[in-house]
Amino acid sequence: MSETPVSYKESLMGHHASPKFTSRKGQAALTALVMATAASQPLIAAPTAAAAPTAAAAPTGAAAQEPMAGMAGHMNLTQARPPQPGDKEKAAAIVAAAKTAMAPYQDYRKALEDGFRIFLPDVPQPLYHFTNYDNGRDSRTHFDPLKPTSLLYQKTGDGYKLIGAMYTDRVDASEDELNERIPLSVARWHQHVNFCKAPEGQKAGYFGPDAKFGLLGSITTREACEAAGGTFLPHFFGWMVHVYPYEADPKDIWSIDDHDSRHDNMDHSPMAGMKMD
Repeated sequence: MSETPVSYKESLMGHHASPKFTSRKGQAALTALVMATAASQPLIAAPTAAAAPTAAAAPTGAAAQEPMAGMAGHMNLTQARPPQPGDKEKAAAIVAAAKTAMAPYQDYRKALEDGFRIFLPDVPQPLYHFTNYDNGRDSRTHFDPLKPTSLLYQKTGDGYKLIGAMYTDRVDASEDELNERIPLSVARWHQHVNFCKAPEGQKAGYFGPDAKFGLLGSITTREACEAAGGTFLPHFFGWMVHVYPYEADPKDIWSIDDHDSRHDNMDHSPMAGMKMD
């Protein structure tokens, strides 16, 4: 049985996965997320005693390969599917729609005027997510590529350069549904799981190579989390996927590991895409 969402915000996802989470910069990046999250309300309501969810299934097969190597036990990827007739054309239409959706927002101030909100605007990061919570709410029930949940910007001096968009779906969406939105032969969605929130006074447990809590922590089960006095969230966010429509190579347009395409999603930055109210 899936957990009960506090609000539609559980579907507003933000950061892009990278195998470089194990780097010092990657750990520092995640720290910003963890500390912001630790001070906020959970995105998923606490389970009732009658229906306490267990840990999310450990990733297997293709979902356990390199794009999530630094987050073993904390991240799921959709399985890549064999190409089907029409997949490339459908993906190309989504890329074109993303370009159309992004066109009015080359000036980031227009995005702010239209209700997009910057996640952690005062934290230095090369990739900023400007999130529209109405779009995120709507994405729970239907997919509109002209209404991305977030716009992705890089900082440029005193301004921002628009480079991509993010689409989301609810935490319990099936892979068939995700495939219907964006073919899984082209793009792979990702989801963060098995998050143990540190108890009060133990936030140091989010840090370093011996971290216990958070998305880099050694704790990946409800039992271990509760034994450590933490609060366990089987699914920390729902499904998310980034698209970079100005790239020429399809592998960069739907990139998971962005270091080759200079998007630099998670090497320096916090998990973005959502402001924790």
